[in-house]
Amino acid sequence: MHSDFIQIKSLEGDLKMSHKKKDYGLTVTTKELIFHKPHVNYYFKLDQIISIVPYDNSTLKTITFVNARSSNQESTHLAPGSEHFRIYVQGATVHNRSGLFEIGPIDVILPIYPIMMKAISECLQRTGLTVF
Repeated sequence: MHSDFIQIKSLEGDLKMSHKKKDYGLTVTTKELIFHKPHVNYYFKLDQIISIVPYDNSTLKTITFVNARSSNQESTHLAPGSEHFRIYVQGATVHNRSGLFEIGPIDVILPIYPIMMKAISECLQRTGLTVF
């Protein structure tokens, strides 16, 4: 695990699952999905997720997600053979070393293990969104 991960702020909802790898992590609660990167966390409220669809990463070596309202860009190295999903969210909260910031609509591509996707799906069903 990377030593530069920021400790997450208080969780909304009950913790379902959390997983961290070398350069990213995911935490799922009954109310939010948190994407961890060194020096920054992205909080996606489950009731603000518009869609989650499988993403074919077979031709890519890195993934990039961009906040359309700024020039900031984050890159994550893909793990060969891992499943990726494109998630579109109405808005998110960014937590970095400078504080908490609200951002508008964001489209992200994340590697999500099947067991983590199952936990996300179960929590999303409570909000009325169906994955796939």
